[in-house]
Amino acid sequence: MDAEALPTVKAFVVDDDEAVRDSLKVLLEIHGIEVEDYASTGDFAECYRPPRRGILILDHHLPLRTGLEFLNSPDGRDLGIPVILITGRGDLELEARARAAGAAAYLQKPVSEKLLLATVSRLLADD
Repeated sequence: MDAEALPTVKAFVVDDDEAVRDSLKVLLEIHGIEVEDYASTGDFAECYRPPRRGILILDHHLPLRTGLEFLNSPDGRDLGIPVILITGRGDLELEARARAAGAAAYLQKPVSEKLLLATVSRLLADD
């Protein structure tokens, strides 16, 4: 499945940077993906009710609770959707820890549109 033919699904975007959330929302909606965005993992956890069809795009460096801490918490386990952890300050150790916590993909910011769409497409095709 190529990025141009993404199915209509929901993406949940969690990032404390409003500009990043807005950019991701526009990009994904252009490609037919409905988006719910949240400024924190707490806001997301309050609203999300599994099982849902979609994908979570989760920033790692968040105030109060990092993306990795969220994935390792009761709120972040068994979401039933693939998780892409994104970060601007990552390394191989963080990537390994993210994958061990259940992240299906790990991307470094700034993420190219092409790479993000290809990753989303691949994960949704596997779903």
